[in-house]
Amino acid sequence: MTDLSKDLGNSKYALGKIAELLKRNDIDVDEIGAVKRVSLYQSLTKNDDGEAEVHDLMGIQFSPAFESGPQWPVVQPGPSIKMSLKAPKPSTADGYETCVVLPDMQIGYFRNANGDLEPTQDEAAIEMALSIIQSTNPDLVVLVGDNLDLPEFGKYRLSSAYALTTQASIDRATTLCAQLRMAAPRARIVWLAGNHEERLVNYVIDNAKAAFSLRRGNTPDSWPVLSIPYLCKFDDFNVEYIPGYPAGQFWVNQRLRIIHGTKVRSNGSTAHAYLSTEKTSVIYGHIHRREWAERSREDYDGPKTIMAASPGTLARCDGTVPSTKGSIDLDGRPMTIVEDWQQGVGVVTYEPGDGSFFYEQVPFHNGAAFFRGKFYYAQKEKGN
Repeated sequence: MTDLSKDLGNSKYALGKIAELLKRNDIDVDEIGAVKRVSLYQSLTKNDDGEAEVHDLMGIQFSPAFESGPQWPVVQPGPSIKMSLKAPKPSTADGYETCVVLPDMQIGYFRNANGDLEPTQDEAAIEMALSIIQSTNPDLVVLVGDNLDLPEFGKYRLSSAYALTTQASIDRATTLCAQLRMAAPRARIVWLAGNHEERLVNYVIDNAKAAFSLRRGNTPDSWPVLSIPYLCKFDDFNVEYIPGYPAGQFWVNQRLRIIHGTKVRSNGSTAHAYLSTEKTSVIYGHIHRREWAERSREDYDGPKTIMAASPGTLARCDGTVPSTKGSIDLDGRPMTIVEDWQQGVGVVTYEPGDGSFFYEQVPFHNGAAFFRGKFYYAQKEKGN
């Protein structure tokens, strides 16, 4: 028997044997990863003539090339980049102005068990709204309507707890106008009529038509004396009034208008109801819920996106505002319920004319709000 190890010591011989083995088994050299073991041995057989024949045998154990991962160019992470981070500088927003949108306040009162007046507006929410106005120093403040509740002039059944509270409501609304002017001394302040402000107009027409549209003597350009602007002294605080619900509207710029609104849908779908009919973006009130939705459509100049949003309410959400879901006890006082209402305000940064705008929803939660990196608290909620 020959010494196989001597032959394999010759690299050319060994490589030839390995190549012959791979070819016989139809294995491509590129498919081999690492050679793990080589076995060398000989076998002895007899041929047909009975003579002994020696056979050199070899076994190779190797791993496939793909064991360590694919060799083809797979997706790789991006390159490592060293960055020198710098604090961003705030934009000056040249050419842009600011509008704060105040939703339904439902200013009104009822008498509690002690005979004291309790508000239906949420004074803590109004306080935070005034703080945000003062902080932003807006060019425009728009009240979407239903800022006065006026339950005594409504068509629904009213308990005695709400009787003789209209004067207190008028007084509070007048004070609100003064507070708005102090918080925003340079702003244009616009109050839209909602369906609750129209209660006074309709009541006078239905019950005292002769008094409708009466003015002080020789002042044809003044407000009628039985109107919200006159009773709440809008002229003293340079507050504009847009009457005529539901037709009243105010355009922030050519792409965004504010209305009180007539649509009410459940499950947060009021915004989509407006998007199905509106051609421009709209901010609305009336529903006392925070909503925000957008749609994009093809237009002559390309894709156009419009928005419909409701900032919510600044009224109490615990059943004190007379509503279809409200309840009263045997003395006519409101009972606590959970209305599906949410509080907040809207802030719009806009470019006058046919310019762009950016809407921000500012939600209120339990006497607190967070807006542009700052917390706002109602003083009475903090115990001050």
